[in-house]
Amino acid sequence: MEKDCLFCKISHGQMKTDLLFENDHLVVFRDINPHAPVHLLIVPKRHIRSINDLTESDNRILAEMIMTARQMAKKEKVNVSGYKLLFNVEKGGGQVIFHLHLHLIGGWDK
Repeated sequence: MEKDCLFCKISHGQMKTDLLFENDHLVVFRDINPHAPVHLLIVPKRHIRSINDLTESDNRILAEMIMTARQMAKKEKVNVSGYKLLFNVEKGGGQVIFHLHLHLIGGWDK
């Protein structure tokens, strides 16, 4: 855990956030600045700075993030209408919090 990382604090219960999902590896919560009616963040509990810091041993966590996003899309009822999954990578790619996270964005009217 990185001591100054917002997502580390959230995933380790040091900062109050309504978690929509939690298991041994991930937490899911709503983005505080949503860009859509449904905007969730799927965050690994282990600190990984960005996509650029992944190693071969991280394949499982990436698969788990995507499968959890799929489950959350169904729970939020956007699985049929559609949604986006997005990783922002580094500052130039829009990453603001330097802890790996996957955005699930959807819920727009047709």
